[in-house]
Amino acid sequence: MSVFLINKTYHYNFQLNGRRYKASTKKGSRQAAEAVERTMRLRLENGWDDVNKKEAREAARRTVAEAAAEFLVEYKAKHRAPTFAVYALGHVTRLVGTKMISEITISGIKRYQTDRLGESAAPKTINDEVQLLVRLCGDQGELMRQKMKRQKSLKLKLPQSCGKAFTAEEKTRMIEQARSHMTRSPNIFPALAVALNAGLRDKESRELRWEQIDLVDKKTLVVGKSKTDAGAGRIIPLNGALLDALTAHAAWYRRRFKEIRPEWYVFAFGQPRPSDPTRHATTFKTVWRTIRADAKVVGRWHDNRHTLVTELAETGAGDEVIMGIAGHVSRQMLSRYSHVRNEAKRKALEEIYTRQNAAEAVARGKRETLAQLDAATSANVGPSLAVQ
Repeated sequence: MSVFLINKTYHYNFQLNGRRYKASTKKGSRQAAEAVERTMRLRLENGWDDVNKKEAREAARRTVAEAAAEFLVEYKAKHRAPTFAVYALGHVTRLVGTKMISEITISGIKRYQTDRLGESAAPKTINDEVQLLVRLCGDQGELMRQKMKRQKSLKLKLPQSCGKAFTAEEKTRMIEQARSHMTRSPNIFPALAVALNAGLRDKESRELRWEQIDLVDKKTLVVGKSKTDAGAGRIIPLNGALLDALTAHAAWYRRRFKEIRPEWYVFAFGQPRPSDPTRHATTFKTVWRTIRADAKVVGRWHDNRHTLVTELAETGAGDEVIMGIAGHVSRQMLSRYSHVRNEAKRKALEEIYTRQNAAEAVARGKRETLAQLDAATSANVGPSLAVQ
């Protein structure tokens, strides 16, 4: 076999019947790349149709569990964070892993949706799992996807709101509790400040490095790798609350690790006290549960991000400004996050009413002034005409 690695992707390079063939296998694992090369050789030697039919038959005879295992090998090679796929395919394998790919049908997929709903899985979670299951089925899966789309049964309907925004009182209680836990868990207060004042996603916060933060001159934070292309590299100004929190955290960090290196993580690894700045914190959720309970607040860590987007919407910030901070890629996604409270909606509508009243008052004033001028003009001009 003659496969070699270029930028995390394997390529093949071989000669057959006096002609050289070289190209990317589009695979991140050597084993998968060698399989692609073997297939290419067979296709060139025996013709495409026979090989394609043979591949389709072999794929259909595989079990879902086997297909999922092969998929994950390639997925892990190409993605730094494969947790999503591992979790989703774990449920797929648990429920239909023993079935062969050829046995997966539309009715079977619908039954899978029903079974997962019976386990209280969220509709979005089920949709993600079904997408992967259909993908494992190859060409057969693509046909099922198109038919289920026409039937409008491919995706379960999502609830209108996918989160909540904390009130000002809830935020105050959470911040107070986070401060009180700083001695035991130094990461939690600055991490909460980042979530509430910069709107970073959990992974974006945990992987934040000191080289991405300027506390002195520009007073900005630059987001690193993100869930979306629009999110990566966005620049977020540090408001007073976040600047104070990160400045205090930097002072503690120097006392703890003797120095701050640009490549070190802001939220260092270690529980409950950070111990290794070369590795990032794995989670904030353990201490978050305690803080949330003590503050008597119901919600997820991700709802801190919802809260910032909601508050930005309430202050009248435009969509482009909000997307520049939050990193959203579409206005449809933005609308899911902007849970503007009724009071803000009422204020906006009352503003329209006030402006209309003011415009009507100005118009009335102009009409009255014109009427008075007309009356005065008639009174002065009339007698003059009579004398003439």
